[in-house]
Amino acid sequence: MGIRKKTNKNPPVLSHEFVIQNHADIVSCVAMVFLLGLMFEVTSKFAVLFITVQYNVTISTNEAPGETAVNHFHHGIKDLATIFFYMLVAIIMHAIIQEYVLDKFNRKKHFSKTKHSKFNESGQLSAFYLFSFGWGTSILLSENFLSNPVSLWEGYPHTLMPFQMKFYYICQLGYWLHALPEMYFQKTKKEDIPRQLVYICLYLVHIAGAYILNLNRLGLVLLVCHYFVELLFHISRLVYFSNENRQLGFTIWAVFFVLGRLLTLSLSVLTVGFGLSTADSQGFDWAAGNFNVLFVRVTVLSAICLTQAFMMWKFINFQLRQWREHAQTQTLKKKQAPSKSKSKKDKANGVNGVNSHQADSPRARKEKSS
Repeated sequence: MGIRKKTNKNPPVLSHEFVIQNHADIVSCVAMVFLLGLMFEVTSKFAVLFITVQYNVTISTNEAPGETAVNHFHHGIKDLATIFFYMLVAIIMHAIIQEYVLDKFNRKKHFSKTKHSKFNESGQLSAFYLFSFGWGTSILLSENFLSNPVSLWEGYPHTLMPFQMKFYYICQLGYWLHALPEMYFQKTKKEDIPRQLVYICLYLVHIAGAYILNLNRLGLVLLVCHYFVELLFHISRLVYFSNENRQLGFTIWAVFFVLGRLLTLSLSVLTVGFGLSTADSQGFDWAAGNFNVLFVRVTVLSAICLTQAFMMWKFINFQLRQWREHAQTQTLKKKQAPSKSKSKKDKANGVNGVNSHQADSPRARKEKSS
């Protein structure tokens, strides 16, 4: 699984440049150690903690003529090991997409340094959002959460999850954790680090909060909705980089962005503010996974509302900046148009002046007299 960037430099072993150039190979070796651990009985119990999903619960059902067993999962401290392993997998996948897709496209387009970094960011996030949106939508359809919105709060606490849902959350946390070391591997500019840290931390806090507080159903719906909107934005940016005249995607994204914020707030208030407040399972019980108390509900709603307000504030500033730049561009075009027409007139007058000067020359007068 070695991934090597073509370079003529040979930096010192274990130097910063060496780690950055060969980080995918190093991480691949670490992941391979865990996979090899499954082959030996002594280390298999340890390796399983990192590779497979933990806390399996088997539930027997008698709905069919024969008794069937359904596997569900709950969360626990051992999930940290699994998240760590899939964080390594995310780093490897990041390097593969960068090496074999984005770098090849960058060589053809010859982007500037600013466009190069933005194109790489949008390319990586587009692949992730597309995968996560498709996977999350399939879970929502299979679990009938969309056709039965009451299930978002009915039967809380939702301590047991199907395998696909738990694995989805594990992969989400692993991906956003991998984004932290990637800032070092990709040599992120100092001015871009605060912005990336803010949105990475927001993702981690909200996803981990929904996972730990057993609000996994609501979290899944909100994630799918949010990922769809973000996918539109980054695809529009990729299209814009390939052809700057194609800006229709940003208009479509702007409409869905506002609708996504309204849908997020509506579902959050409906589920946390009304659904859980009227549920029978009131009270705080850590062992049972029940966090349905007023303080937790207010904290969750406040976090969601503040995040949506922050995103809307950033969105409004972005739109105002775009309109201001567009207005300045139009003003410059209007100023350049009269100057061009004036220059054309000056050239015409200059030609006429030359002709008249030639007509008044001594040679011309001599020719007239003759």
